[in-house]
Amino acid sequence: METKRELSFAKYVSLNMLGMLGLSCYILADTFFVSAALGTPGLAALNLAIPVYSLISGVGLMLGMGGGAWYGALKVRGSREEQNRVFTETLALGGFFSSVFLLAGIFLAEYMAGILGASDLILSMTAAYLRTILCFSPCFLLNNILLAFLRNDGAPRLAMAAMLAGSFSNILLDYLFLFPLRWGMFGAAFATGLSPVIGIAVLSTGLWKGNRGFSVVAGRMSLRLAVKICGAGLSALVTEFSSAVTLAVFNLLFLRLAGNTGVAAYGIVANLALVETALFTGEAQGIQPLVSHVYGLGEKEEERRLLKKGAVLALFLSMVLYGIVFFNAEFLTRVFNGEQDPVLAQMAEQGMRLYFTGYFLGGFNILASAFFSASGKEKSGFLVSMLRGILALLPSAILFSMVGGTTGLWLSFPASELLGFVCFLALYGAARKKDRSAGL
Repeated sequence: METKRELSFAKYVSLNMLGMLGLSCYILADTFFVSAALGTPGLAALNLAIPVYSLISGVGLMLGMGGGAWYGALKVRGSREEQNRVFTETLALGGFFSSVFLLAGIFLAEYMAGILGASDLILSMTAAYLRTILCFSPCFLLNNILLAFLRNDGAPRLAMAAMLAGSFSNILLDYLFLFPLRWGMFGAAFATGLSPVIGIAVLSTGLWKGNRGFSVVAGRMSLRLAVKICGAGLSALVTEFSSAVTLAVFNLLFLRLAGNTGVAAYGIVANLALVETALFTGEAQGIQPLVSHVYGLGEKEEERRLLKKGAVLALFLSMVLYGIVFFNAEFLTRVFNGEQDPVLAQMAEQGMRLYFTGYFLGGFNILASAFFSASGKEKSGFLVSMLRGILALLPSAILFSMVGGTTGLWLSFPASELLGFVCFLALYGAARKKDRSAGL
């Protein structure tokens, strides 16, 4: 049994991390090709638009991981009717949020670009990216939902294949749309929008198998079930939403401190940070079905064992990734600095070495939030996500930037992750004490 569980951990976590790594590559592809084709203004415009993409992704993860967590727990109990209701309700919620994003894309793209700090030439480029991405939101949400349910239904390889297919197609389409066709910022957004379409096409090959544990059923939406689904995935939304808010606030602060060059420098660091966040999110997504399964069986000790294994992996990853960033900061900056601006290069290199120290605890915090949510402690997962992502980070960013300028702004991220980790220790300690008193 132990060997089987070891293999399950390695299989689910590695496949999801690989898939999320591929998924994050299309943001890097956008950054690279936009920088090469449109220079510093394009890079700044892209970075101003990325918070909205993060918000769409966050809603998709909330629905997918929330619905998937409930589906995984119900599957253990063999309740087919309830499994189908969870899947149907999750799809209905996806339709609701898609409608909101679509309307925003059609009517509010330029207004949103202005709110995010864009002006003049950058305003039109940012609005073009926002309008296109928002109009593709139904595809992003559906892709996330199907990925999560198939993953919880025992098909992690199919989920990984879909994520990689979408990512690599995005890289090819980025080049095609930005260079031979010269479609500008719209081309970059269009390539990104087509990525989930290709992912859904791959996932559809596994949806028609007779042994799938979920299907769409007729019935009215249940507000209570909708709250349960969103609650179970809320920490995932908060993680992505905090990234969006952080990007927006940091953009405005860098704009005030160092102008468009500062925004572009932060854009390089932030897009590389999305890759690292994606890896830890992949680990969290991989461990979620396993934790949901043992939670459904009531195996508390196995829950704790999974958390320990995840923590060791998160620490190892953070050390390796920081070493890569620290020793290759100059090279990484040069790749995304299309105009080879020396001021931009100096600022981005310093930022990488300071900002990425936050992942020594940040990677574990992402894992911890998902663990809490998958083990029936949604409020604890929400608190950790909220504290590290918004409640601690935003005040730290404003205060540190006032005291230390751009250097202080870079350091606000690791400071907030430290507070998030302290919050986890307090909540986990309280949960362990409660389990001991109950004899678990």
